[in-house]
Amino acid sequence: MQVTETLSEGLKRGFTVTVPAAEIETRRTARLKEVGGEMSLPGFRPGKVPLSIVKQRYGVAVQGEVLEQAVNEATQSTLTERGLRPATQPRIDLVSGAEPDSKADLEFKIEVEVLPEIAQPDLSDLSLTRLKSTPSAETIDKALTDIAKRQRTFEDIEEARPAAVGDVVTVDFLGKVDGVAFDGGTAEDVNVEIGGEGFIPGFAEQIEGISPGEEKVITVTFPADYQAENLAGKEATFDIKAKGLKRAVDPAVDDDLAKKIGFEGLEQVRELISKQVAEEYEQLSRLRIKRDLLDALALKTDFPAPEGMVEAEFAQIWSRVEADRKAGQLDDEDKDKDEDTLRADYRKIAERRVKLGLLLAEIGRANNITVTQDEMMRAVRAEAMRYPGQEQAVFEFFGKNPQAAESLRGPIFENKVVDYVIELAKVEDKEVTPEELAEVPPADLS
Repeated sequence: MQVTETLSEGLKRGFTVTVPAAEIETRRTARLKEVGGEMSLPGFRPGKVPLSIVKQRYGVAVQGEVLEQAVNEATQSTLTERGLRPATQPRIDLVSGAEPDSKADLEFKIEVEVLPEIAQPDLSDLSLTRLKSTPSAETIDKALTDIAKRQRTFEDIEEARPAAVGDVVTVDFLGKVDGVAFDGGTAEDVNVEIGGEGFIPGFAEQIEGISPGEEKVITVTFPADYQAENLAGKEATFDIKAKGLKRAVDPAVDDDLAKKIGFEGLEQVRELISKQVAEEYEQLSRLRIKRDLLDALALKTDFPAPEGMVEAEFAQIWSRVEADRKAGQLDDEDKDKDEDTLRADYRKIAERRVKLGLLLAEIGRANNITVTQDEMMRAVRAEAMRYPGQEQAVFEFFGKNPQAAESLRGPIFENKVVDYVIELAKVEDKEVTPEELAEVPPADLS
């Protein structure tokens, strides 16, 4: 085999590879003999079919198989001998020797983008701050109050008066768009809390002051992201008939409330809430320190990113941006940007992600960090739990689709590398308020 380098520019490499025709013929003949040994034709003993007949029947298929194997092996050998790791699938162009019964040498071209050299950064000089927060009595009390509200009852207001904030009005309504009633827009005996949530913006506000027995027509506009696409962003009218007035009665926050929702007493509920809130804070804390760590590691990605990987990452990001733009759901900071600016911004994000991914992969490789089979099985089980009643189908899907299973491996590997780096870094714990912990700092794309 003869290899000639034709391109060495940045991360791009090109080679012309020549495999002697004699070697291809030797491989082809050996494979035809294997096929003939397995053939059974009338008039011939098993395994004794003449090679000329085998070639007549299977020559084209064998030629394709032999060429594919020869090209793959030669490509792998070319890259391995030069210590090159491909970033994307190499592009192969056949030049000659691919035709059936060709006597010419097999010649083909390889074009490939390779991974950059990534120096191992000194991880011990990283300084990180781990934000922590402790569930307060006020937070737990608020959660208990919310539980009590969900267990509230309603009592009739006998006094003849208009509905005020905090009251609950029982109404019948008929919704129309352009004067035509729409599906799901009609209901009877619906309780609407004045000043409460859960209805279309402007609905409850416009029936404040209505009295039982009174009728009125109100006009509202459905939110642009309303779940029913046929109504999203549209103006509608509602014919309202008030039938009764009630007040909400929240139960006392005590042991009786706890027993009503299945606990032994109020202290048990407090303990459960405290544990759940602490777990939420822990998740937020991890997200914050992981984000800070990635920002710090991004400063150490002083190597070029393979263009092919950046293009693939950008294509995925941009497809989501276009979908959000079509649905009118772009982030506020992106809404006023033109397409060229948006593309430039998101290409920076794509490049950052690729370089961070390569750096994390290199840290993991250099430190023998792997994803175990048990970790993969736990991830598959967790995914299956998201689809009650279809767990077995999920297991079978991942079993038959290794590429889908790999999509679970990536996040596990990344988190293991992140944990490894945090262990090496200098980490200072800092107590903050829950509001500070939940803040989303601006992205650092430098």
